[in-house]
Amino acid sequence: MDENTLNNLRKNYQKGELLESQINPNPLRQFEIWFEEVFKSNIYEPNAMILATSSGNKPSARVVLLKGFDERGFKFYTNYNSRKGRELTSNPNAALLFYWMELERQVRIEGRVEKLSKEESLEYFNSRPLESRYGALASNQSEVIPNREFLERKFFELKEKYGDNPPMPESWGGFLLIPELFEFWQGRPGRLHDRIVYEKSEKSWKIYRLSP
Repeated sequence: MDENTLNNLRKNYQKGELLESQINPNPLRQFEIWFEEVFKSNIYEPNAMILATSSGNKPSARVVLLKGFDERGFKFYTNYNSRKGRELTSNPNAALLFYWMELERQVRIEGRVEKLSKEESLEYFNSRPLESRYGALASNQSEVIPNREFLERKFFELKEKYGDNPPMPESWGGFLLIPELFEFWQGRPGRLHDRIVYEKSEKSWKIYRLSP
């Protein structure tokens, strides 16, 4: 694809607005309101989010799935020995990004992460489909493997060994991102987008608007 074609890829956003008079003073409640609207819109995988981590001066990002949120923060699960798991352990500062193109919205969330308890991780692990549990058990996530056959062979060997009750891997579990900053973005015509930020202070949230 040539550069001119890319330069001419444009969209005029016009599906909504985000005004200070409309927002909830609690950013978690505002996120819940938006997430409910997204969920009702039948968007494919509305809980997909980009997780950004960093180790030293090398940032990395990938898509993971949100598996719960409440007043504590945002929950997701992974292998603690994966690249993201190692980076979050060594540097607990992280960022999330939700992008819902169908509603011309995105939400950025910055904060610190901590591991969920083993009990909470086990409860979620046992709620997963059986195939997914075996997938977590068979995969030493982010490690080099010789080929796909190696992975599939390990998967079926574990199924024969454990039947319907695979154990949760010791290296697998959940993280909780405790938010310190939210940015809610709503696309607007002429690139005059709405950007509302909630920044955590000692006992409340400071709310302000950013220029697009």
